[in-house]
Amino acid sequence: MTLTNENQPYVLANTNNHVLWLSMNRPQERNPLSSAMLRALYAHISEASENDDIRVIVITGEGGVFSAGHDLKEMSGRKENCEPDNAKRVKGVLDDCRQLMMSLVKSPKAIIACVQGTASAAGCQLVSMCDLAVTQEQAKFCAPGVNIGTFCTTPLVGIGRNMHRKHAMEIALTGDMFSAEDALRFGLVNKVVTIEDLKDETEKLANKIAQKSAVGIHSGKLAFYQQIEETLESAYISASHAMLHAMLSDECEEGVSAFFDKRAPQWQGL
Repeated sequence: MTLTNENQPYVLANTNNHVLWLSMNRPQERNPLSSAMLRALYAHISEASENDDIRVIVITGEGGVFSAGHDLKEMSGRKENCEPDNAKRVKGVLDDCRQLMMSLVKSPKAIIACVQGTASAAGCQLVSMCDLAVTQEQAKFCAPGVNIGTFCTTPLVGIGRNMHRKHAMEIALTGDMFSAEDALRFGLVNKVVTIEDLKDETEKLANKIAQKSAVGIHSGKLAFYQQIEETLESAYISASHAMLHAMLSDECEEGVSAFFDKRAPQWQGL
């Protein structure tokens, strides 16, 4: 018997070699970031963030597509819906989205977007809020809110922190699709590969990071996202404090000893 969408989990989860793969599982609908999908992703991210066995999280989508963004039926404030709670419903989706996006930044794990197909609007935002992103040559990206009489204001929070503001405003003002190569040039993704190599290349990157010190990645990621929002002087103060703490840690002592002993370090948890 074929299961309907309602019988299927919104997110498929699989762990291998300290890497958690999360795959959005509504391919027939192009993996929309509905409230249910956002909450499912958030639950997995939150749980993984507390799991010492997981060191890297990969987010991808089933069915050859990453995500088409928010579900317009859920987001629409059309009067014919005859619902007095339209504003409350839309605000709920936006709140769920903000909660997920912030959890990606606050998670102590390195988070990688593995992108095939299309990443549109909030889907593009999801890519932008991951620490790293690998995509395939035919992937497309866009922030098309302007095409339906709105504007991708919340997606631009993440997108605008990845690329030059002129590029961010161009894609938002035109609503045009842009290519994987443009995404690389703009700074939205780290690597463009063939569709055949996408999973292997993402896995290779994830496994490489998973072999590093989890303590170092946790403190380093936290310090990076903190200082990048600060003034130059404040950033140096924050980064220096984080560096001092890291240099005095047991993990750093092990790393330095391994360097001089010409051996592989034995990190905590590996």
